[in-house]
Amino acid sequence: MSIEKVKAYLTQFDADGRVMEFSESSATVAMAAHAVGCEEARIAKTLSFVVDGDCVLIVCAGDVKIDNPKFKSIFHTKAKMPSIDEVEALCGHSVGGVCPFAVNSGVKVYLDESMRRFETVYPACGSSNSAIELTLDELEIFSNSLGWIDVCKSI
Repeated sequence: MSIEKVKAYLTQFDADGRVMEFSESSATVAMAAHAVGCEEARIAKTLSFVVDGDCVLIVCAGDVKIDNPKFKSIFHTKAKMPSIDEVEALCGHSVGGVCPFAVNSGVKVYLDESMRRFETVYPACGSSNSAIELTLDELEIFSNSLGWIDVCKSI
């Protein structure tokens, strides 16, 4: 199960005990915000893309979407999301629980500037009913991010 894989991964940071599991779904930004009890913008949604055959994950604030021209200027290709059936095979997590932790080998993780306005954010933890509150520094470290990029715009 993906959440168990994420918890095991987070033990190296002594953060596995901070994973929250909900009795309700947190599969969408709105559901996650309700389950956590925060504004939707503080949900750190993880979007998956295929770039040159590789899986790229972009973690961004819950109130933004990909800005295609910005994406293309950084990745030199159009933003192409994998099908629902491809997501788990590419990144290691199912839709609704995609997160930047315990991902498949070769997956590239980037953090979007849209989250910088918050002290803490809530990414999922590998299931459609989980989250963890992290500072931006923790998110950067725990995700093995390749850095901060600006590829989003307000919804």
